[in-house]
Amino acid sequence: MSRLLCVGEIMVEMAPADGGLFGMGFAGDTFNTAWYARRLLPDDVGVGYLTAVGTDAVSDSMVDFIAAQGVDASAVQRVPDRTVGLYMIQLQDGERSFSYWRGQSAAKTLADDAAALDAAFAEASVIQFSGITLAILSDAARARFCAALTRARANGAHVAFDTNLRPRLWAGPQAMRDGLLLGAGVADTVLPSFDEEQMCFGDATPAETIARYRAAGARTVVVKNGADRCHIWDADEGEATHDPAPVARVVDSTAAGDSFGAGFLAARMTGASALEATQQGAALAGKVVQKRGALAPEIFE
Repeated sequence: MSRLLCVGEIMVEMAPADGGLFGMGFAGDTFNTAWYARRLLPDDVGVGYLTAVGTDAVSDSMVDFIAAQGVDASAVQRVPDRTVGLYMIQLQDGERSFSYWRGQSAAKTLADDAAALDAAFAEASVIQFSGITLAILSDAARARFCAALTRARANGAHVAFDTNLRPRLWAGPQAMRDGLLLGAGVADTVLPSFDEEQMCFGDATPAETIARYRAAGARTVVVKNGADRCHIWDADEGEATHDPAPVARVVDSTAAGDSFGAGFLAARMTGASALEATQQGAALAGKVVQKRGALAPEIFE
């Protein structure tokens, strides 16, 4: 597999800094995955990002930033009269909460052009998207996006879905459940988090989560559970578990799941088993949560 394409929304991030100030950056769940994957994968494996941004100065800066991180921005769509979203992180005891401003986000239009989706997907061997990717789209755009993923799979692409729930982005609990099952139905790999599955579907055990996504058609399911045991099922390798190494101090849990996904997919793209990929994903996430902000370049120094 020679190219990873992550799809979703990248936003202006305002993250806590020293002295009660905030530092500005660019981040977003699937972009975070692309950013970490770029640092894990060999140079001959491409990493790209698909989103839509405006034509204003901050959108220009965002596209320049994507490219400067070694991530191919050629699939980024430019939409006049739109701009990019913004979010602010607030921290308490290492756990984050978010405030969002995304009313004019161009990313909501990323699936408006089916031909553009097909063209971008045709260049990818692995396509990654998330529950947020689905949630920001209209019902029609969501269906168009999933139809394009179905065509990409038929042409040989591997599709990975990080469920990543943001209930406030959905019309209601049933719409969120329907959306997640729609996304899972076009994915080969599903990476849910158990606490979110409990909240959304009422799961009592990770086995219930695995069973649901197996039934939806996934061939690999890894149920993350924070610092607790990961539960793994793979159609070829069977079941396994992994206990992440303890983390001395959680500074900021932002991008924990995003970096896990990057570690997992990078390992799989270079030949690792599902268990080995889970181990790499958990190890990377364990480092990321000990740093501030979504992107932690210092862990690669």
